[in-house]
Parts: sequence; structure tokens; C-alpha cells
Amino acid sequence: MTTNTDPFIEIRPYNDEEIPAAIDRLVNDEEFISAILQHRFSNHAGWFKTLMSPVVKIYLKMKWSKLNSVEAIQLEVKKYLDQTLKSTTQGVSYSGLDKLDTQQAYLFVSNHRDIAMDPALVNYGLFKNGHKTVRIAIGDNLLKKPCATELMKLNKSFIVKRSAKGPREMMKALGTLSGYIKHSLETGHSIWIAQKEGRAKDGNDFTDPAILKMFHVEGRKQKISFAEYIKSLKIVPVSISYENDPCDIAKAIELHAKESAGSYEKGEFEDIESIIQGIVGDKGRVHVAFGDVIEQDFETPEELAQEIDRQVHANYKLFPINELAAGNEQVDDQVKATLAEKLNLLPKDAQPYLVASYANPVKNRP
Repeated sequence: MTTNTDPFIEIRPYNDEEIPAAIDRLVNDEEFISAILQHRFSNHAGWFKTLMSPVVKIYLKMKWSKLNSVEAIQLEVKKYLDQTLKSTTQGVSYSGLDKLDTQQAYLFVSNHRDIAMDPALVNYGLFKNGHKTVRIAIGDNLLKKPCATELMKLNKSFIVKRSAKGPREMMKALGTLSGYIKHSLETGHSIWIAQKEGRAKDGNDFTDPAILKMFHVEGRKQKISFAEYIKSLKIVPVSISYENDPCDIAKAIELHAKESAGSYEKGEFEDIESIIQGIVGDKGRVHVAFGDVIEQDFETPEELAQEIDRQVHANYKLFPINELAAGNEQVDDQVKATLAEKLNLLPKDAQPYLVASYANPVKNRP
């Protein structure tokens, strides 16, 4: 059994020697190819897509044949990101990176607004400032298709098993995850993880203490106190703020449905659509703030969560649209027009949810 030699095989990203085979599986995955054809030739006839299928496969095989290491894939992703940020933002700024040591691995606990862009933007800033890129925690709820799993594991993502059923299976999954995070940090690999499960659709960035408790599962196994173990992880809170959230309308509709109907049924491809919308949609200005390494003694997950939240809220860059949503009318007319335009796309009852999503970061300022 291979699992004895590698306890993390089920959740960890691919290493260099596993990449060619993973790329091969991806190129031969019919669902993946048809998703590309659907995206690329959405207004063409079915027979045309069928005709293009082998062409796309050959193209991808040629294009990706030289991607035979984690590093090569990271550089490819960076090229793609360069273009994306150029066309979908009015600039990305960073703060706090000068306080971090390029030779040290950190556990970045970040607010979560966008499925793919949040960790990508953190990586982009790290890379440009001479740091190694992070390994990304991703929930298995986003990996319903085999091709999604392949793509994520190729791009330094590791899997958080949210779908584990029953207490024993859950404890085992938490133990493996906690051990993997510690193992990564000890071998010089930084980690990115969201401060809570799922995106903050209402603009309220608060840390779930359960995630911090999970960090300590490995520490408990080693009989190390919570405070001491947490210090060894070198946690850095991160705040990501988008002047314009490309998914804001969809988030408001979902929150309104949950509130009024008691539940919200996601469409089959809704997560994928959110990912694409987040990548290609207009983001305005973007700021990523890296906080201070947490070095104080925190006895409980709740106390630690408060400190992470304090830093996330204090470092969150507020834009004029945030101020306007929070009731400050002293903003220029363009900003008022932008907000009005958004609200017009929503039914009246759903509008307050969108306003709140932009106002809450102002209200949460310490």
C-alpha cells in the first residue's frame, strides 16, 4: 500500500514526477474538453464542437507537454494571471510584505471573497516579492468533477474534506489535514486557507474558531498546548479587498433567497460559474494587505479568532463604494451611479443585501 509511505496522498497537491500523468489524464477527460469547447465556442453548432474536440486535445498536448514541474505550472499560471489582472482590474496593490521573511513558511489565514482569485492574488504578491508561492486549501465541495480535482492538484491545492460523514471519518479527515498543514510548514511550504468555510457573501469577514481548532489537532497529538503550537505555525492574517465584486449580484440573490425562502438550491454548475465570473469579471482596484505574524499567547481558538479578525478588519482597504454603502454621501457621482446601476439589476427585496455587502467592512473597522 502506498498510503503507508505517504499519509497525505489523498489530499496533497501533485509533485513534479506526478505532473505529466495528471496532464495526460486532463487532456483525455471528455468533460474537461467539452467544458473548454462550451466556453470557447458557445455560439457554434454542436457538430462544430465535435469537430474541434480532437484539435483542442492536440493543441493542449503540445502546449502543456513542457509543463513537467510544479514550478513550470506556477509560471504558466502567472502569465495567465498577468493578462487577467491587466484586463479585469485597475491595479492591484500590496502592503505588509516587507515585514515577512522570504526564507520562512507562513500560515496565511485570509478573508474569503472570491473562490479562485483570493489565493491567486496572494500568490501573485508573494511571487513578485521574492517569496515562494503557497499551497492552497480547497473544499472538496468544489471538486465534484475529476477534472476539477486534477486542475487544482496541479496548481498546488490540497483538499479539505468537508463531505466526510460521521464523527470517526471527520476526526480522521481533520487529523490528516492538521498534520499536512504542519508538515508543509515544517518543510518550507507556506499555506493559504480561508478564515471560514465558504465566501463571506455579506461582506462580514469573521474567523470560524473551528478552523483554528483544526490547526491544533496535530498539536494535541503531540501534547503541545494550544498557545505554544499556534505560535509555531507563524499565522499571518490577510485582508483582500475588491473595489468591485464581480459576483456581488449573485451573492445578494442567494442571501435574499435563503432569508425569504429558508433555503437556496445551487445549480449544478453554479460554483464553476462563480469561479469563471470571479476571474473574468471587472474588479476595479484591488488591495491585498498582509498583517503581522501572530506571536502572542492565545489560550483558546476564540481569542485567536478575535485577533485574526482585528487585523483583517483593520487592514481591509476601504473604497468609496464601501463608504457610500455605509451611508457616507460625500463620494463622487460616478460611485453613486455605479451603486445605483448594481441595485437596478436586483429585485427591490434583494437590494439591501448588496448594500450591506459593501457597507459591512466599514462597520467592522476597529
